[in-house]
Amino acid sequence: MQNKIEILDEKILSDKKYRLKEVHFTVNNGEKQQKEVYMRPDCVSVLLYNKEHQTVVLTRQLRLPTYLNGNNDGMLTECCAGVIDQGETPVQCVLRECMEETGYQLDQVDKIAEAYTSPASVEEKIHLFLAPYHAGMKTGKGGGLAEENEHIEILEMPFTEAFAMIGNGNIRDAKTFILLQHLKLSGLMDS
Repeated sequence: MQNKIEILDEKILSDKKYRLKEVHFTVNNGEKQQKEVYMRPDCVSVLLYNKEHQTVVLTRQLRLPTYLNGNNDGMLTECCAGVIDQGETPVQCVLRECMEETGYQLDQVDKIAEAYTSPASVEEKIHLFLAPYHAGMKTGKGGGLAEENEHIEILEMPFTEAFAMIGNGNIRDAKTFILLQHLKLSGLMDS
């Protein structure tokens, strides 16, 4: 059965970088409900992997919300990621973000899935990619954009070490879990 949703009205609670709305609606002509919805644009994430060397490239950077929720230093190890700019495709965004954050110029990306990041309260959907890399693709410095106050550390490590970081709590980012799990299950890193 498909739900019939009727939006009754929307009230903007905040309109800073992204919009926060209070939405009043009914489902299947039932009782009125209201939800606060954070209107973030869609984003991308990509896991770079090197089958020959059995390595992956991750990033480490300050993520203030994680600090506010118990991450002692606010630093998070994760896959390269970013928000899709208006008029940009997910693939174009992956290529741009990868160059900005890691310095790698990709020539192949493979989309594996789309997922809602926090569907109870955030509109955002993430497009997930895998991309092979090799040393010759490192054409930039990476590290993020100074004008966005990004100070990104680039981590190249054995796939087995990155995968183990899920279990030991050193990787606590959902998109990175998904991409590392997918890489393991795909057999791409089998020797």
